[in-house]
Amino acid sequence: MSPAEPVEPPEAAEALPAVAPQLRELRRRASLTLEAAARTAGLSPAHLSRLETGQRQPSLPMLLALARVYGTTVSELLGETVADRDAVVRAADMEPTRAGGWTYWQAGAPGRGMQALRVHVPYGAQGDIVRVHPGEEWLYVIEGRLRLSLGDTAHTLAPGDSAHFDSLTPHRIAAADRGGADLLFVHTLLQSPATALCLGGPSQGEPT
Repeated sequence: MSPAEPVEPPEAAEALPAVAPQLRELRRRASLTLEAAARTAGLSPAHLSRLETGQRQPSLPMLLALARVYGTTVSELLGETVADRDAVVRAADMEPTRAGGWTYWQAGAPGRGMQALRVHVPYGAQGDIVRVHPGEEWLYVIEGRLRLSLGDTAHTLAPGDSAHFDSLTPHRIAAADRGGADLLFVHTLLQSPATALCLGGPSQGEPT
């Protein structure tokens, strides 16, 4: 039985440029048949064929899945050319941003397939907010202890511990100690603000 074809809202399809030629070229560059690529991305071959011929436009979750299959970024799938960026981010250039009591610093260049942050999680701030969104997340505890809930399972992470999980798993992050916790955080949801993920609380008008 072929996987059920996801139905994306019309406004999401209209917001994306035509990506059909790029999808076909990247699949061929990866030496994948239509059937193999569709199976790995969780799509039916018929649906992927319609994406490649421009009869349908992919949703962002589809682009994320196909980018992983083809070993590329969403930017390349969209055919975007990105200006050269410095590979090194100096500590003096990391400006702190605060949201919902959390403090985070950009630790990598914006607009990449991965976004890296250094985060301070204060004790008791936003520990009851559960997040669910497309993408993957990886975190590494630098200092303090972190309480991480994944679905129905709770974990306490100490310095040196790390976690790597699918962001569609309901998840919640909180500091376990009154001094808070510091961590490195990497996510793959391209160009999403940190407050739309599990960092801090959502500002007015932002998704939860």
